[in-house]
Amino acid sequence: MPSTLSAPAPSAPAPAQLDVASELLALLRDTTTEPRPDVQLEALTLAVAADLPVLLWGEPGIGKTAALTQLAENLGLPLTTVIASVHEPSDFSGLPVIGDDPAVQGVPMAPPDWAVRLVRAGRGLLFLDELSTAPPAVQAALLRLVLERRIGSLRLPDGVRIVAAANPRASAADGWELSPPLANRFVHLQWVHDHDVVVRGLGGTWPRATLPQLDPARLADAVDLARRAVCGLLAGRPALVHRLPAGETRRGGAWPSPRSWEMTLRLIAFATAAGSSRDVLSLLVRGAVGDGPGLELLAGLDRMDLPDPEDLLADPEAAVLPERGDLRQAVLDSVVAAVRSRPEKSRWDAAWTLLVRAVESGAPDLVVVPATTLASLRRDAWDVPEAIEELAGVVALSRRADRAAARTAPGAKAGR
Repeated sequence: MPSTLSAPAPSAPAPAQLDVASELLALLRDTTTEPRPDVQLEALTLAVAADLPVLLWGEPGIGKTAALTQLAENLGLPLTTVIASVHEPSDFSGLPVIGDDPAVQGVPMAPPDWAVRLVRAGRGLLFLDELSTAPPAVQAALLRLVLERRIGSLRLPDGVRIVAAANPRASAADGWELSPPLANRFVHLQWVHDHDVVVRGLGGTWPRATLPQLDPARLADAVDLARRAVCGLLAGRPALVHRLPAGETRRGGAWPSPRSWEMTLRLIAFATAAGSSRDVLSLLVRGAVGDGPGLELLAGLDRMDLPDPEDLLADPEAAVLPERGDLRQAVLDSVVAAVRSRPEKSRWDAAWTLLVRAVESGAPDLVVVPATTLASLRRDAWDVPEAIEELAGVVALSRRADRAAARTAPGAKAGR
């Protein structure tokens, strides 16, 4: 008896299913970008614009490679990725090629194919990935490439930018610490994920990487500011000109040397000409010379931007005081110091007017010390200005709060 069961329908051929899979993959890769504030991305693009080698440090899977791919695409630069750890030293120093008469012509060092492609293109983004897994011999071969852009007898064109990525030694596969000479050639940026950026990016929209817009009218002033800031710090702190860290791990990061100070000077000039935020400048400066020297330099830059106390005393009604509390405190202290150096009734009155403005537009406790010092500068013939009456309550309240805190401190310690 013949079977009444129908035969199963033939399945679609495998190639057709792969075509559908390819279509799905294309839809997943179809993302867009949007202008969005991103401090670390802005720091990266500014360093790239300044033509300085950048090294991105971050844990595996944090998005370093994806960021570089998107950066190259948005800037219209061909991306060339080289995995440093899988190459031999000769791949970066050049392979010897024996010609017809080596005794006369010598033995030229032939560059690898990716370097030749970059020279032909005239521009591009060279991405040195997995730098912390490259053994010391390969790191030594990379020194000339990173600093002089030379591979064998070939020099990379000026339109090529160099960016590297590395994992911390603890999370790198067979990781090595970077050698101090190689580390000192990079601007080190710590690459961390931003929750909102990741969520929006997985939804199909990533931040757009754009080169900084440099203001042609600010170029000369930007260079002058950068030189004054760096030279002013090093003139007063000569020990910071060159300070090789003692620990092996810190030697593989950012530390101060004449080379890294030169990079810092360039970064300050570019950040100033681009009007970059202090957060961006902080990442770049600390990434070039390290946290300690970088923070000292940033503090010096803040002081350079403070208004002249003589200008404030000349027109206290029109004075604009800094918003940041530490900078406002520094301005008020400088005003009192200016009055102390040349005590005159008109200057003393102007200083009281400035203190009143500070109380009205900021934290009142910042005026307590300057007001107390300014009051001690009064001469017998000087009338007490009305401004002192307005500030008396603030000073008294602050002192009562200090005394209350002093009384409660012993009890708090006893209760521990």
